[in-house]
Amino acid sequence: MSNLVKTSLLLSATIFCNSSIAQTTYHQYIDPFIGSVGLGNVFVGPSNPFGMVKPGPDIGTHSNSGYDPDLNKALVGFSQIHVSGTGGGPKYGNISVMPYSGDFDSIEQHSLRTSESTKVGYYAAELSKWGITAELATADRAAFHRYTFKDTKHNAIKIDGGFFLGEKSVPDSREAQQFVGSEVEVVSPTEVRGYSRIRGGWNNGSAYTVYYAAMFDQPCDNFSTFKSETLYPAQISQFDSAEKTGLVCEFSNHKSKTVNLKIGLSFISEAKAKQNLNSELPNWDFAQVVKNTQNKWEALISKIEVDKSTSREQKIMFYTGLYHTMLMPVDRSGENPLWTATPYYDDFYAIWDTFRSSSPLITLIAPKRQADIINAMLNIYQYDGYLPEGRSGNSNGRTQGGSNADVVIADAYVKKLSGVNYHQALKAMIKNATIAPGGNAEREGRGGLEDYNRLGYVSTDYVRAGNRTLEYAYNDFALATVAEGLERMGEYYRFSQQADNWQNLWRDIEHDGAQGFIMPKDATGNWVDEVPCASTEGLNARIPYTPIAQDWPNCVCWWCGFFYEASSWEYSFYVPHDVAKLIEKSGGKQAFEQRLNTLFDKDYYNVGNEPSFLTSTLYHWLGKPYLSSDRIHQIIDKHYHSGRDGLPGNDDSGAMSSWLAFHMMGLYPNAGQPYYLLNTPYLKSSTLHVGNNKIFKIKADNLSDKNKYIVSATLNGKDFNKAWIEHEAIINGGELILKMGSKPSKWGSENLPPSKSIQH
Repeated sequence: MSNLVKTSLLLSATIFCNSSIAQTTYHQYIDPFIGSVGLGNVFVGPSNPFGMVKPGPDIGTHSNSGYDPDLNKALVGFSQIHVSGTGGGPKYGNISVMPYSGDFDSIEQHSLRTSESTKVGYYAAELSKWGITAELATADRAAFHRYTFKDTKHNAIKIDGGFFLGEKSVPDSREAQQFVGSEVEVVSPTEVRGYSRIRGGWNNGSAYTVYYAAMFDQPCDNFSTFKSETLYPAQISQFDSAEKTGLVCEFSNHKSKTVNLKIGLSFISEAKAKQNLNSELPNWDFAQVVKNTQNKWEALISKIEVDKSTSREQKIMFYTGLYHTMLMPVDRSGENPLWTATPYYDDFYAIWDTFRSSSPLITLIAPKRQADIINAMLNIYQYDGYLPEGRSGNSNGRTQGGSNADVVIADAYVKKLSGVNYHQALKAMIKNATIAPGGNAEREGRGGLEDYNRLGYVSTDYVRAGNRTLEYAYNDFALATVAEGLERMGEYYRFSQQADNWQNLWRDIEHDGAQGFIMPKDATGNWVDEVPCASTEGLNARIPYTPIAQDWPNCVCWWCGFFYEASSWEYSFYVPHDVAKLIEKSGGKQAFEQRLNTLFDKDYYNVGNEPSFLTSTLYHWLGKPYLSSDRIHQIIDKHYHSGRDGLPGNDDSGAMSSWLAFHMMGLYPNAGQPYYLLNTPYLKSSTLHVGNNKIFKIKADNLSDKNKYIVSATLNGKDFNKAWIEHEAIINGGELILKMGSKPSKWGSENLPPSKSIQH
């Protein structure tokens, strides 16, 4: 039996003996490996909810999460800070630790890995080159490493302050992280400290500094520090000279084969890193650290309890979905070197991905946490000038489309989330809508705002003009919603009117049986029929712009197309606030139903793309919610499962996972509005603990593969004929019973979900 297996069994026995309780433990169904194969890009190491420190394996240097499932690729170390599920250029991967044996003369050490395992709060692997068992656990701001060597003769642990993910050979390469400086000092035979300063990455951000304080549980027999690629035996420090630094701790004939290492991290100072280490990891009880993390997750995810008859696979999919949703953004309150105001959250990576279902799910499960996240956004606005759209490493950037923090704020406002200064929030939203960010449009605010406010649309003078126009229109609806509630009627009337601006790019053309699409228009008001493409022998080629045209990345850069990451076929459904008007402009209900069917049946729909998150539910506005349920189940059954490749695209900070979790309950939010659409659930019942000792239960009577349609419903014992439910009805507590049958009924066919054009 390998050291890893022995250690894992002992750890499991310790944890589960100490936590033998009568009630169900839900964290056992979380599988951090879901989404680690394929496009998911999830982080597989241990993390607390919204935890700042995420220690995990780095397989090479080019994966965003550090992880690569290919067991034939070498593990180069375990760094302490990672993101989860993201695309684009990597970020972080700071302060790498690597155990090894025998060869103390080389700085570069790597190994293949075997016997890899992970669960909530715990990661382990065996480094096959040396037979070393590596285990990781974590607190919020400090990591715990445990390494078990084959013997006690000649072993070492390297701490590399110069390591980071996403380095490229070209200086200042776009989206690549770049080294700035690092420093290391040996404080005692058991303690070291230092820092690493890095800039760039996905958001092309300014430099950020990660400070560390590390402590071993047994003294190092010898130290060697290093600078660049040179080892300096017995030299106890390396100052910052813009070269990579680190140290090697050597153990010879040490007292125990197992060496423990604790590392405190901080974005403020080495002293703060030491404080984090001492306060969060006061002893050397590895199993207790794992248990503490599991208890935090249990307290959070048990806010939603599923029916006991739910299959194990569905429990794994559901609770892993909740888990992934709450890995980011990260709580760095008290860890912001730019200002002291709290709360502070970082790694909004990116709100374009998370506003649609991740933020509403956090509001439902952890409303106080969501209020803190929004207050952090407002602090960013106050001290940095704009609300974040994407943010990482204490720097705003990037904007993919709209100013979608506006939608997050509106979602909180209409759901009566307490503890937020909505008057300040409205000021921040108005700034987004009225003051152009100048040369920082990629970083924050609304790019092309000059056109949008002058012409009523973003012209082809600006990149991403199509999705920007659509998203700004919805952002304006969000702003108008908050303004109306705060009795700022001037702003309400202005931005409510601007919420119709999407219609200014609606061109009455036909494609594949559908009528009308969002299409490009220049600044003089003329439709653009062609777009330039790559030049050939000095001649500029042009391609016709159709509803399925894709000008990126072949003709223009990834960020430079008319739409971001989708075609007009997908984006022309994105009018979340006025689906009724969209149906009218598409030619009426019958034409719109056919249009939706074409989208799905001809694979114009991209399951891995956030702009299409709401699209499968649009049949609700036709009075046919059963068709929405059919589509949703087709999508999930085909693209989601409990295997390691069980996510259909980048998880994007839990975006894909939150979409799944909502639909498994039979709910789906229209973010920024105070209701959820009701669909056929996967769970026979789900019980939501909504605060103030209230619960809300969703029960699907007679649910089966055959009885897959909602034929009637009751809410608290009274007939409920709407296929949507207000947020207030849920947080007030009660019971929603969905009566299931084998054939669709007229349930939900009359009282349709809200739309702007028929609301006011």
